[in-house]
Amino acid sequence: MPARPGFIPPDKAATEAAMDRALDALAAVFEAIGPGERTLDIAIMRTDGVPLCQAVDFSPTANVKLSGILGDDDYYTLAVLLVFALEGSTVTGATLIATTAAEPRPRACGWSVRDGWLHPMNTATVEVALLPCPGVVTEGREIYTAPPFPEPPTIGKGTDRA
Repeated sequence: MPARPGFIPPDKAATEAAMDRALDALAAVFEAIGPGERTLDIAIMRTDGVPLCQAVDFSPTANVKLSGILGDDDYYTLAVLLVFALEGSTVTGATLIATTAAEPRPRACGWSVRDGWLHPMNTATVEVALLPCPGVVTEGREIYTAPPFPEPPTIGKGTDRA
């Protein structure tokens, strides 16, 4: 019996495949936004109507590849939310916003999670996604269309949700 009525945990194989994709996605995001002080914000809506969000700040010297290994709880939370968003059976929508503290002004871009992968959001969609985020300053921030990422080879190959 599920711990919460109406909230059924996803299949183990689908979750494991989504975990692999989450690691690929985070690596692609950090490569796309480049070095420096960075923040990732994820917002998801669960199928039971509960919204969840997490922000993680990375210093300019942070080794992103070691963040999960070094026990950063915020990183773990963001990664878990991304896994569930990519898996898709318990989430109805999700966005991932990346912000860099570039000079002379910060830059932001974002991806929506659909069909098990990250899809670039245009500037208008990123602006709308940032509005309901408490504490997020949008003034003076350059918002740009996120780069697309090639889909990982496992999507649509019968190993997880397509």
